[in-house]
Amino acid sequence: ERSTLLKTIALLLSVLCTFALPSLATAAGIPAVTVTTAPNGGQEYSLTLQILMLMTAITLLPGIVLMMTSFTRIVIVLAILRQALGAGQAPPNQVLIGLSLFLTLFIMGPVIDKINADAVQPYMAGTIDATTAMNVGAVPLKQFMLDQTRESDIATFVHISGGQGFEKPEDVPLRILVPAFATSELKSAFQIGFLVFIPFVIIDLVVASVLMSM
Repeated sequence: ERSTLLKTIALLLSVLCTFALPSLATAAGIPAVTVTTAPNGGQEYSLTLQILMLMTAITLLPGIVLMMTSFTRIVIVLAILRQALGAGQAPPNQVLIGLSLFLTLFIMGPVIDKINADAVQPYMAGTIDATTAMNVGAVPLKQFMLDQTRESDIATFVHISGGQGFEKPEDVPLRILVPAFATSELKSAFQIGFLVFIPFVIIDLVVASVLMSM
């Protein structure tokens, strides 16, 4: 009976919030979800829609860090190095992830600074709209991914998507560039890991040979 009562109370609260919050927002003067045309031809979004877009971006942030930065390459190389050392779980996964995250922030520092200078600050100052800010902010990140992606990987995904190619690398859309970049990062990570692993394998073979001959 108690659980049924709690469920009933929760249901009543959810219904109350559903019908009461819009009226409270209207009474408080919070703008509705609207999109207006700016004088320069762009689009301006209401505060409610901007907050919704920000929350959506925050939920996608882990995927962005994994698929659009150097985090994947770093964490894989560190994991292979730990295995090559034969250290078991030392350092633990939390340390590897934390170290990879801060190394990623160090590597992506110039890109983040350029995005902040070219897109975030002008948008906060009101000189450009949200759409322009997103397009301008994507340029440094896109250039970083292009510099780290093999042309063969881009060509593979262009072929899979049924495209005919692009005149310039900058014309490659993110829907093709992101998976090509992720694939290229995985290749680079395992190649680096293999080169790191080889000396330890040789040392193990030499030590094993010496011990067998004694």
